[in-house]
Amino acid sequence: MANTTDKAPKKSWFKNLKAEFKKIVWPDKDTLTKQSIAVIAVTIVLGAIIYVLDYAIERGIGILLG
Repeated sequence: MANTTDKAPKKSWFKNLKAEFKKIVWPDKDTLTKQSIAVIAVTIVLGAIIYVLDYAIERGIGILLG
């Protein structure tokens, strides 16, 4: 049998969740813009690297297999 004292009541859980949400510090518009641009740039660069590697491997296998 499970011990009922192991679980916190839902009311307490939601209260704690609300307290945690109040601790969140949201970035300002300038920081958000810079970080978004950085994420997009890194995604494009990594996508290009993966594309080039995929193309090179595909061509290499094609050459090896004739």
